[in-house]
Amino acid sequence: MATTAARGGTARRVVVVTDDEELLDDVVRLAAAAEVELERVPDAAGLRRRWHAAALVLLDEDAARSVAPWRPGRRDGVVLLCRGEPPGSLWERAVAVGAEHVVSLPDGEDWLVRTLAEAGPVATPAGAGPGRVVAVVGGRGGAGASVLAVAVACHARSRDTRVLLVDCDPLGGGLDLVAGAEELEGLRWSGLALGGGGGGRVSVESLHEALPSPDGMLTVLACDRAGSGPEPDAAVAVVEAGRRAGEVVVCDLPRQPTDAALAVADAADLLVVVLPAEVRAVAATARVVEPYVERGVPLRLVVRGPAPGGLDAEDVAHALGLEVLVSVPPEPGIAASLDRGKLPGVRRGPLQDAAAAVLDALDVATDPGRAA
Repeated sequence: MATTAARGGTARRVVVVTDDEELLDDVVRLAAAAEVELERVPDAAGLRRRWHAAALVLLDEDAARSVAPWRPGRRDGVVLLCRGEPPGSLWERAVAVGAEHVVSLPDGEDWLVRTLAEAGPVATPAGAGPGRVVAVVGGRGGAGASVLAVAVACHARSRDTRVLLVDCDPLGGGLDLVAGAEELEGLRWSGLALGGGGGGRVSVESLHEALPSPDGMLTVLACDRAGSGPEPDAAVAVVEAGRRAGEVVVCDLPRQPTDAALAVADAADLLVVVLPAEVRAVAATARVVEPYVERGVPLRLVVRGPAPGGLDAEDVAHALGLEVLVSVPPEPGIAASLDRGKLPGVRRGPLQDAAAAVLDALDVATDPGRAA
């Protein structure tokens, strides 16, 4: 269900969550008057994946009650709706989810139409496709998640797409080392000043100007060798800047489910989990993916060979209850190439094939029609 699309690009949709059909009819009518895209999301699990990307989030009291337990990150543009006089409990829900406004219909119709109209025109630049976000996490230490993240970013760049590579793992040693950007001038997380306590709206052009970029197409935001990683609001603000600009955003997550990792995963279109075909790695991965499965994050597995005990991708998928995206044979010389500063996945081989498979899955995740 959608109203008329906003002009001038691919609009960020207004999301509504309500089971009140009369309230929904009112919202649909007002969205049509404002000429904005409107998407009805059935439940809190679906809203998680749209929370940070939506132009505006409209909730009724029941929806706000279901959202509050998973502690969504603070964002602008959350509105609680009701019909008639707002009950006192609705104001409590508004505080719990960080809503900026409580609006009663029909009295607040004029205000809501204006707000919808202001939210509607936010779109990707003319000629750009919709932005896409993929996050990568290792099922165990040394699984190769950072290497795959850089390979995915490089392969996306080879498709003439601007790419934002975001390091969210403060203990990973710095993703700029893997991406060949460690000697380039530009800011790391510690030097990136984002307004509003680290969140809010960020200009992607400002990011490209301030951050290291090996070639002008791939921009790297790395963690420092020492210090903490990004705050959740800051990480999401950067991710959404890339999405708004129609870019591919690739995020390297820590194995520990930090608040920033969970917030980025919620904002991602796809989370890829990398693990070797080993029994112990499968056991470790089960712990890593648990919070993401609970949050309804779309997950796929990348299984690395060799399999010393004969474990195959089907065994791994069955053990974890998750779909294997691709099984990757060993790539000779990859460790030595990385030590020499060569970008992973640039030359033809298993790693490049895996990166291509991830991007194809990302295409399907953001446009299911491509699966046909």
